[in-house]
Amino acid sequence: MSIRRSAVGFTLLAALAVSIVASLAYGAVDIPFGSVIDILLGKGASGPDTQIVETLRLPRTVEAIIVGAALGVAGALLQGALANPLASPDVIGVTGGAGFGAVLIIILYPDSIALLPVGALVFGLIAAGMVFVIGFTGPTGGGIGRVILAGIAIASLFAAGTAALMAAYPDRVPSAIFFLVGGLTSTGWETLKQVWPYFTFGFVLAIFMIRPLDRLLLGDDVASSLGSKPRTIRLLASLAAAVLASAAAAVAGLLAFLGLVVPHVVRLAGGTNNHTFVVPVSAVGGAALLVAADTLARVVRAPIEMPVGPFLVVLGVPLFLWLLRKAV
Repeated sequence: MSIRRSAVGFTLLAALAVSIVASLAYGAVDIPFGSVIDILLGKGASGPDTQIVETLRLPRTVEAIIVGAALGVAGALLQGALANPLASPDVIGVTGGAGFGAVLIIILYPDSIALLPVGALVFGLIAAGMVFVIGFTGPTGGGIGRVILAGIAIASLFAAGTAALMAAYPDRVPSAIFFLVGGLTSTGWETLKQVWPYFTFGFVLAIFMIRPLDRLLLGDDVASSLGSKPRTIRLLASLAAAVLASAAAAVAGLLAFLGLVVPHVVRLAGGTNNHTFVVPVSAVGGAALLVAADTLARVVRAPIEMPVGPFLVVLGVPLFLWLLRKAV
């Protein structure tokens, strides 16, 4: 079993490395792999290729790595905390809230489009906060079913708000489509500068939640007998997932599929639910999948850049279905 897990981890690391090199090399202008490596090592001569790699593709690739890892970890945390294999950032309302916040800025404040990441982040966290208040308070708070139902209700509320905005201003809807479908842009490091503290907080909290989530696998009664507090563990794990998913939405729009499927693939491939394995490997798998999908989105109709969301489905679903068939 340990050999199997190691093989899965090394395979995903290799896939991530290949995806990174391809992301830096391919696009509207193809750059040889050797030149990419020289540029990264500081050996490349100044010129158009260096400008393309350092100014456009490197920041975008780093964004894809961070966003993919964040969504992979968020999905793994939620599926472990809520004991639900279908759990994803959608379940705690983050996707609906972030979508509403972004569309609000795009439609009502088009002259302040630089605030779009802030709007997505703020409303994503507001939606998650509402779910937490409803799902984790009261004498029966913290129950898995209650949290999931609260998430469905809050997500529906924000989805209705998004639909109302789009119906009220149909002429401005095209500007919101790229965000709602999900996509990365070559805007440099500016967006990451705004949201990196949230990524840092989410990843650090996720690390501290790995062992407590492993105890939840034994059941609430056993976990309680070992000194753990299942309700607190679920709340903190959900908080970490909400922060990571909100920050990811602020950078790349709504990429709900990744957080759902990547932890599944990791569990099926590794043959374990142990979060010591699932959480970090989901981060690597999420990063590899998003970098590869973003590269495909940039080259399939170059120089036109397509949204990355549909390409995540194209790359992820066949692998997921194949692993699911083998597992069954």
